[in-house]
Amino acid sequence: MGLKANLILWRHAEAEDGEDDLARPLTTRGHKQARKMAAWLHEQLPDKVRIVSSAALRARETAAAYSDHALIDPRLNPDCTVASYLSVAGWPLDAGTTLLVGHQPAIGRLAAYLLSGIEADWSARKGAIWWLQYRIRNDTPQTVLKAMLTPEQL
Repeated sequence: MGLKANLILWRHAEAEDGEDDLARPLTTRGHKQARKMAAWLHEQLPDKVRIVSSAALRARETAAAYSDHALIDPRLNPDCTVASYLSVAGWPLDAGTTLLVGHQPAIGRLAAYLLSGIEADWSARKGAIWWLQYRIRNDTPQTVLKAMLTPEQL
């Protein structure tokens, strides 16, 4: 069966406007989006999930809807690269499930890269997730899209 790794890319939920980008909190709607997605993720994911969040308040609050034990890593902050996201995830070499809470455009670009081999500006709505799985099938490595969901779809 071989290595199997899950990577969930979760864009932070809706946030307030503000001049200090890292200090912008979630709106009331954003908290609702985060709780809704977190509830769905809890139903789907295994008990052991490594969760890593951007240092931005809106990402930390989104992550907190899922777990009080999220690691904070500035390599997921706004304007970070696909390479930094991959470095934080350790994916696909780290088997298991990793949940990254971060920002556009990096999340869309990473999803595009993992599914097509090319960084492209794919969009993800606020609070949405991309769930990708790496597996080996017939000795061939594959990245499979398990789900792409927005809070409104739940």
